[in-house]
Amino acid sequence: MADTVTEPSEAPATVRHAEETMGTVFSLDVRGGVPAVVRAALEEAVAGLHRVDEVFSTYREDSQMSRLARGELTVGECDPEVAEVLELAAEAERISDGWFSPRSRGRLDPTGIVKGWATERAARRLAEAGATGVSVNGGGDVQLLGAPGADRPWRVGVSDPLRPGGLAAVVSAAGADQLAVATSGTAERGDHIVDPRTGRSAVTDLVAVTVVAPRLIWADCWATAAFAMGSREGSRWLESLPDVEGLLITAGDEVRCTGGLAARLG
Repeated sequence: MADTVTEPSEAPATVRHAEETMGTVFSLDVRGGVPAVVRAALEEAVAGLHRVDEVFSTYREDSQMSRLARGELTVGECDPEVAEVLELAAEAERISDGWFSPRSRGRLDPTGIVKGWATERAARRLAEAGATGVSVNGGGDVQLLGAPGADRPWRVGVSDPLRPGGLAAVVSAAGADQLAVATSGTAERGDHIVDPRTGRSAVTDLVAVTVVAPRLIWADCWATAAFAMGSREGSRWLESLPDVEGLLITAGDEVRCTGGLAARLG
């Protein structure tokens, strides 16, 4: 779980909005740009989030994803975004050597990639509209673009899973045009992460994995995969990925960090 840390100061025009969809709350913080254009883009981004829920929800019997999983539709009969997400999920599965999977207990279920993809897409829509700084937080996973003000980077607080209300770290986007922060763990949703190799809940020594990377779609996938691997293998694997940093916290309060994470803290 993460949240954007804001500081009072002179800054470009700000538009903030919170929207409930996909079973969580999306918080959008947009800086700069032409206000009318940005607000129109914000409406489009929010509508897009609701459309993603309609298409991909595994809780809706009539969603395209549910119908696809039951064999009632082919991928070609679905919205083009379905093929896009499934291709990205297959790429995540390949890179993670199967530790990330778009299936759950034998059923097609790309839930683990959809929220990150949708959050990043919403952020990019706002940046394309001329916003100079964008933060979109989808249930604690954050995509940052640009900056909230001159010489002032976005900062994201990472919740401490063992100390409710506390922070395990603060990630700074200083020097980065784009940065994402995603966390997978048991603190918020219990044992919901599945080990693809057993089909059962992942049993590891971890309580949370936070991944920092340029794009949320991958940060979200890599956090899930690393959690399923456990602290030792997960930290080694994250270390091997380019432009990726990780913070792993075990149930015993041991903290493992990738080598370059320190440069992103503050």
